[in-house]
Amino acid sequence: MLLSTLSAFLLSSLAYVVQAEYPDPGACSGECFTHDPAVVKRADGKYFRFSTLDLIGIWTADNLAGPWTRSGSVIHGASVINYPGNHVLWAPDVVYIRGIYYCFYSVSTSGSHVSAIGYATSTTMESGSWKDQGIVVTSNKNTPYNAIDSNVVNGTGPNEWYIQWGSYWNDIYQARVAINGEYVFRSGNEHQIAYEPSGNHAMEGSFIYKHDNYWYLFSSRGICCKYNPKTDPIDQVYHITVCRSDNPAGPYVDKSNVACTKGGGTTVLASHGNIYAPGGQGVFHDDAHGDVLYYHYLDLNVGVKYSQAKFGWNVLKWVDGWPTI
Repeated sequence: MLLSTLSAFLLSSLAYVVQAEYPDPGACSGECFTHDPAVVKRADGKYFRFSTLDLIGIWTADNLAGPWTRSGSVIHGASVINYPGNHVLWAPDVVYIRGIYYCFYSVSTSGSHVSAIGYATSTTMESGSWKDQGIVVTSNKNTPYNAIDSNVVNGTGPNEWYIQWGSYWNDIYQARVAINGEYVFRSGNEHQIAYEPSGNHAMEGSFIYKHDNYWYLFSSRGICCKYNPKTDPIDQVYHITVCRSDNPAGPYVDKSNVACTKGGGTTVLASHGNIYAPGGQGVFHDDAHGDVLYYHYLDLNVGVKYSQAKFGWNVLKWVDGWPTI
């Protein structure tokens, strides 16, 4: 009995240590609902936060911590892409290239393989300024990937761009993309860069960020987006992992040198305390904070419904060439 009691105490202590190893999210005031956020800071210091739903909702603030206020949507009415779900839209990624902001978004319905990635352009990011441009990537029952959750990253030169996408199925794919003014075209070299071989291949939300001489592939893994904290194994719910490569096209490996295409991925952030299922992440450099990891999460003290997801952020630190918070 004494031994079993001691063992239980040690296990509970270990669980506490594991849950306590991550800091809580940075402050957020005002309107903090988000899912799959994208965050951009304009040159004048104004922050823009974009979110899944409401045809890509837009929130703005003068401080990363808020107060955030709703200012409208990227798309009005419906996307020009005539796919199911074109009146909702998911998973924005916003990049600034030669004076133009590009908002990449996803058109799909839950569990569907019939999906598309589209984009809109603006010179200001303000609601009402966006022009819907149409399709970049599509998927159907015959493709190995699902065309949602896109991200665009620069390679080694001013005209070298890559687009990443994917969710479940064969997970994360990448291709070269040509970008010139309002014109965006997927130009080839399509290949898989990350894959979770176990279970139902629960990986999505890829985001590549360049730091020093490496490109870092962040992804969201695990159970999403309907939760039961009483029965879901805590290590299997949504969490954020990373792999890296010295080439934007890969191959990507984790801190233990396991290939990202073979299930590799070093955990950056997971559930801890009342912070539950962080994911849908991105990274940007903020002159006020440095490199910032942003994401959505649930607060167990509030609830785990989709509508209760909150905006979270933490400053990234780089230790021995790997990101940590």
